[in-house]
Amino acid sequence: MSVKTIERKVLEKNDQVASSNRDLFRERGIFVLNFVSSPGAGKTSILERTFQDLGKTMNMAVIEGDVQTDLDAQRVARYGVPVIQIVTLGGCHLDAILVRDAMKNLDLNGIDLLFIENVGNLVCPANYDLGEALKVVILSTTEGDDKPLKYPGMFLNSSVLIINKTDLIPYVKCNLDELKSSALRINPSLKVFEMSCFTGEGLPEWCDWLRKKGAVEK
Repeated sequence: MSVKTIERKVLEKNDQVASSNRDLFRERGIFVLNFVSSPGAGKTSILERTFQDLGKTMNMAVIEGDVQTDLDAQRVARYGVPVIQIVTLGGCHLDAILVRDAMKNLDLNGIDLLFIENVGNLVCPANYDLGEALKVVILSTTEGDDKPLKYPGMFLNSSVLIINKTDLIPYVKCNLDELKSSALRINPSLKVFEMSCFTGEGLPEWCDWLRKKGAVEK
């Protein structure tokens, strides 16, 4: 049996479970986002700022994926947000089965938004549907402006691009216009947010968008 045949069978099983996950989310009226990025791009920081701005108006929960520790889950829990940690023990991505199993320990009653924070990786998570409504790819300015061209699959399969750490643009080698242009050439339908968790730039627009999307699911 070839490697491609094995991979296809694995993805087919994953997609079946992802479809069941999606049906459950739709039945519950939960808007689900799959956060994907390189390590250190700021996924957890964006979640923290989102909790600060939306915590009084929307009910949120998080499924945290990490290779080894539960440090990010501890950060999330400080905001009183229900969180379940998945430790992949070296695995480079989450899959739909892991998400399904994690949900068994998460009370979804009354939840408006569910964030799935994937393992830091711009390759493997691109191919795995978890049952989310949308993939959100997060790219920090400190990574440079060539990541869309290096990892086109992730940007092609995502619906939203958050360019984080915009406050550092004067100090790093990153052409913001070139970054956006490259990403949009790969996926012209990307919704783009420019954001800084330090200054708060872009947070109001992001949170307004989440409110509207969450309301549509209900």
